[in-house]
Amino acid sequence: MNTTVSDSVFDFITKYSLYSGCVILTLGIFGNLLNILVFTKLKIFRNNRSAFYLTIESISNILFLLYIISLNILIWIYSIDATEYYPIGCKLRYILLQALILISYSMICCATVDQYFSTNCRLHFRQLCTLKLTRCLAFTLICIWITHSILFGCFLDIQPGNGCVLSSRIYRQYVTYFVYPVLIGLLPIFTASVFSLLAFRNVRHIIRRQSSIKRRRLDRQMTALVLTRVIIFVCLGTPYTSFRIYSLNSLVPRNKPMIVVIEQLLQCIFTFLIALNSSISFYIFVICSSRFRRQVKLVFVKNCWKRVKYICCSRCRLNFQENQLASHSNMDYEDPN
Repeated sequence: MNTTVSDSVFDFITKYSLYSGCVILTLGIFGNLLNILVFTKLKIFRNNRSAFYLTIESISNILFLLYIISLNILIWIYSIDATEYYPIGCKLRYILLQALILISYSMICCATVDQYFSTNCRLHFRQLCTLKLTRCLAFTLICIWITHSILFGCFLDIQPGNGCVLSSRIYRQYVTYFVYPVLIGLLPIFTASVFSLLAFRNVRHIIRRQSSIKRRRLDRQMTALVLTRVIIFVCLGTPYTSFRIYSLNSLVPRNKPMIVVIEQLLQCIFTFLIALNSSISFYIFVICSSRFRRQVKLVFVKNCWKRVKYICCSRCRLNFQENQLASHSNMDYEDPN
């Protein structure tokens, strides 16, 4: 009986992972590409530091979605999770996942901190952060998280009966009590929440600041976008972090199929939430900000549509010229009699 139920649940997990993964992958890549397009093509965002952080976060989200969804699709096709049986797959999976999650979370935190300084009423606070410093900080954080994740992968190994687990007891304690609760859990949640609320408070008093109306509107918009991104991040990122802490400390024997399937079901649900966290920021921005909607429309009209129109018109002109040349050529060779 247990075997029949576990087989049914496993079949549901594989199909759900495939179909939901394809939907999230499509929506996520499309949405994050549009985020990158808007933040890089519009002049108003090019020198904005928060937009720079959100652009890097969108790139990290695309890589995360491509990897995690592709992995689930491969598991469904071949009916085997190679990361649970092959050391290189075990290490690579968690190195990439941890690095991309840490990069994404740190960019969200940096965006909230930067927005707090950008909207501060004190001039020296606003001048403290520069675009050059922003780029250096982003590059440094990316290098740190990649190095940290590679070290994490060095302690992962395949144990008979348990699959891919941390082989070092000391490093398991470090991951359990610091990496997931602090680096991926409380620290980014606390930092992003506090600084986004402080930035929101600054924006409410922004009318008193001696700056242009255009600058004030941009500060209000970026604060609203960052705040909504933080809300999504807290709601969808926390369950996955909690589950990872549990799974690292819970060694489930592979000879108990029902318990294994329940754990896989939970992993499927929380992976869906973390993938959703990486997919829907663009759509939330569009829903919450009328100005962002106009900017997206402007990007499509000004860049995409005009470029498509130019290409089509160029082809039409080329075809017309070819037809004219062909007609002249026929006239030249036509028999006068």
